[in-house]
Amino acid sequence: MKVEVFTLCDAATDQNGKLNILGCFDLICSTAAPVKHPTCAIALRIRFSKFEEGPHSVKINFTNDDGKSIVPPMTGKFPIHMGPDAVSFAQNLVFNMHALQFPNFGDYSINLHIDDNLVESIPLFLRQLPSSFKEK
Repeated sequence: MKVEVFTLCDAATDQNGKLNILGCFDLICSTAAPVKHPTCAIALRIRFSKFEEGPHSVKINFTNDDGKSIVPPMTGKFPIHMGPDAVSFAQNLVFNMHALQFPNFGDYSINLHIDDNLVESIPLFLRQLPSSFKEK
C-alpha cells in the first residue's frame, strides 16, 4: 500500500476514479479561539497491490500537540477488488467536514490509519491574527 495523496482542502470529489481537489492548505488564521472552520475535506488516494485485495478500514483523527484527539475520529470501510490482469488499484476517499472547531491556537496533526496502522500524518497550524485584523 502506498499513500499517493493525503491532504486537507477546501473541497474534494471522486468522479469515476478521478480525484478532484480544490484549495489544499495547512494553515488556519483567526483573531480568537476557539477557531471554527465552516467546511473542508480530507482527500485521499491510496494505491493497493494485488496481494492487498480484500476489505480495509480507514480512520482519520485530529490531534493536538499533546497527541490528544480534538474531534471524534472519522472512520470507514472499503473493499479492494481488482481484475485478473491488474497489478494495483488506486482507491480515492473523500471525508467532508462541517463546523470543524479547534479549542486553541497551536500545532495539530491529522493522522491517517489504515487497517489500524498509522501510515501518514500531516500538520495543521492554527495561528492568531492581531485583534485589529478584520476577518471576512
